[in-house]
Amino acid sequence: MEQLYGGYTLELNSDSFPLSTDSIALSGFVKLPKNARVLDLGSGCGTLGLLLCAKDAHCTVTGVELSESDHQCALKNIAANRLDDRLKSLCADLRSIPELLPAGSFTVCVSNPPYFTGGFKSAKCAQARHTDHCSAEELFAVAGRALKYGGDLFLVHKPENLAQLCHEACKNGLQPKKLCLLRHQAGGPVTLILLQCRKGGKVGLTIQEQALYHTDGTPTAYFKQLYHL
Repeated sequence: MEQLYGGYTLELNSDSFPLSTDSIALSGFVKLPKNARVLDLGSGCGTLGLLLCAKDAHCTVTGVELSESDHQCALKNIAANRLDDRLKSLCADLRSIPELLPAGSFTVCVSNPPYFTGGFKSAKCAQARHTDHCSAEELFAVAGRALKYGGDLFLVHKPENLAQLCHEACKNGLQPKKLCLLRHQAGGPVTLILLQCRKGGKVGLTIQEQALYHTDGTPTAYFKQLYHL
C-alpha cells in the first residue's frame, strides 16, 4: 500500500501499473480551476484521481478504466479513502464515452496514456503500456468532445511522440498551450513530456524544463515539491 499526500492511501493490484514518476509529475503539472470537474482517461486503480483530490479539496474526478480488475481496485480505494462523493470509476472503453457522458461536461481532462505501439508485450500492464485500446487519435477525440469550451487537457507522454500529440490536439480543437520537458537528471536527455492543451485556445505555446535530480544525484527543488518533501 502506498501512502499519498493528504493522508490518502493507494492500493494496487499485483498486475497493475505501479505508482510512478509519470503520475506524480502529471498531478503536479495539472492546474485545476475552482470546483473543477475532471475526467481521467485510463484511470487504472484511481491513482491520479486520489492525487488530484489531495491537491484540491473541491474538485470531483470521474475515472474511465478498461480493466475490470483495476476498476474494482479503484472502487476499493475510493471507499477506503471515503471519497464516494468526489471520486468515481467507470469500467468502460474510453471510445464509448460519447454514449456514457454528455459532451462538454468537464472542465479538465487528464491522462497518463499508453506510450508504446509495437514490440514485445508482457502480460503485466499490457493494456496500460500499449496503445491498442487508446491511441493518441482516440484520446484527443474523446477529450475534445468531453471538455467544455476553455477546458484543458493535461497529459504525460514520451518526447518522441510530441509532433503527433500536437497534430491530434489541433485536429480536435485543442490548442497546445504549455509544454514541460522533464529530465531525470539535469543535463540529461528528456525522458518525459507534460503537455497542456486548451479547447478553443489561442495559438501560443510556452515551454519550460525541469529535472528530478542534480548532476550529483541529489533531488532538485522540483522533485521535493512534487513529493511534498
